[in-house]
Amino acid sequence: MANVGKRLRAARDAFRGRENLSVEDAVALVKSNATAKFDETVEVAMNLGVDPRHADQMVRGVVGLPNGTGKSVRVAVFARDAKAEEAKVAGADIVGAEDLMETVQAGTIAFDRCIATPDMMPVVGRLGKVLGPRNLMPNPKLGTVTVDVTTAVKAAKGGEVQFKSEKAGVVHAGIGKVSFDEAQLVENVRAFVDAVAKAKPAGAKGTYLQKIAISSTMGPGVTISVENATAG
Repeated sequence: MANVGKRLRAARDAFRGRENLSVEDAVALVKSNATAKFDETVEVAMNLGVDPRHADQMVRGVVGLPNGTGKSVRVAVFARDAKAEEAKVAGADIVGAEDLMETVQAGTIAFDRCIATPDMMPVVGRLGKVLGPRNLMPNPKLGTVTVDVTTAVKAAKGGEVQFKSEKAGVVHAGIGKVSFDEAQLVENVRAFVDAVAKAKPAGAKGTYLQKIAISSTMGPGVTISVENATAG
């Protein structure tokens, strides 16, 4: 624990006085100070000028990161018959119908993304109180309620990231690993920021993108210039 504290203090010293950096400089700083013994996730957090308690200010969307997330995503698919077989062939980790619903109701959620065919939604709908708070509820707007289960499964496995504003108007996501090269992380940061920017809700007033910061799992955060992050 002493070594962890020493590393964190050193990182904080390196970050002190550094703020509103370019995406490139921020990524370089985070990478160079990520010294944990595992491949840390690089995370982006965005403070938005919205109040998600109002339906017309909810920010929600999905983005396919150009370089993936570096994370192994476990995908569950609610489907029957031919669509269930299609999901298995596409690489889904768990496929089921009422049996899967019962498993989830019993408290076992062994997946990171949930997809359903439209005909399964009456079954999946019973799991709203379980899947909703975990941001796992299939949603047609996010492409997770679909007849094209092959595309949905491959997108989830290939680096697609969902985002949703929390109570304080914050959106955050892991956008890669410290082991990625700087150019890959910069591309992913810009793709994520652009997707959130395009998801600006009709009810948002004033400044929408207020603050952007990135960090590694075990490291401090550094702010990025909003203007630079959204350029190009």
